[in-house]
Amino acid sequence: MRLLLIRHGQTPNNVRGVLDTAYPGAGLTPLGGAQARAVPGALEEELGALYVSRLVRTQLTVAPLAEARGLEARVLPGLEEIGAGSLELRDDPEAVRGYAECVLEWMQGRTSVRMPGGETGEQFLARYGDAISTIEEQHGTEETVAVVSHGAAIRAFTAVVTGMDPDAARELSIKNTGMSVLTGSSEQGWALESWHTEPLGGTLIDSPSANDVTGESA
Repeated sequence: MRLLLIRHGQTPNNVRGVLDTAYPGAGLTPLGGAQARAVPGALEEELGALYVSRLVRTQLTVAPLAEARGLEARVLPGLEEIGAGSLELRDDPEAVRGYAECVLEWMQGRTSVRMPGGETGEQFLARYGDAISTIEEQHGTEETVAVVSHGAAIRAFTAVVTGMDPDAARELSIKNTGMSVLTGSSEQGWALESWHTEPLGGTLIDSPSANDVTGESA
């Protein structure tokens, strides 16, 4: 299977640098909406299905792609962002640094570390991996499936399941509507086919916040 893990479009809390990981979460900025509308033209792959998390921003992001491809996006619990725990809705440097450092620990293989007041890396990988396994059960091994999810979740899942070198994991970055492309299966293992740091469809400048996307999470 080819798995396209796409980060949602920009949200107001991305601009503000707020750790917004809980349900239902923020919607999209005008730039985020434009990013979502650019996705269908940037994806040439034939898609077998679309999946999103329970958070509103993923559903808003996938809507133009679903309409363009005539597919219904399915909401699948487990694909949500890495929870910020007791750091939720904070934007101070200490909280943002604590969140990022915890995610990096997981990406470098130390998955027993716990997010302050939240889940461990092992717990995150279990629930995210279970969601991916559910997708595999529903579709053939030759299909390409797009999943609109979240920045930290995509980075951590990709780094761990592909066995990424710790130094490479540290440099992994994904902007809004960036994408990780994985091939393989949960049973036999995943390989990183390609990594797209930049937004699908290119950087858009139709909003004052176009160059103010802060952070890789939420």
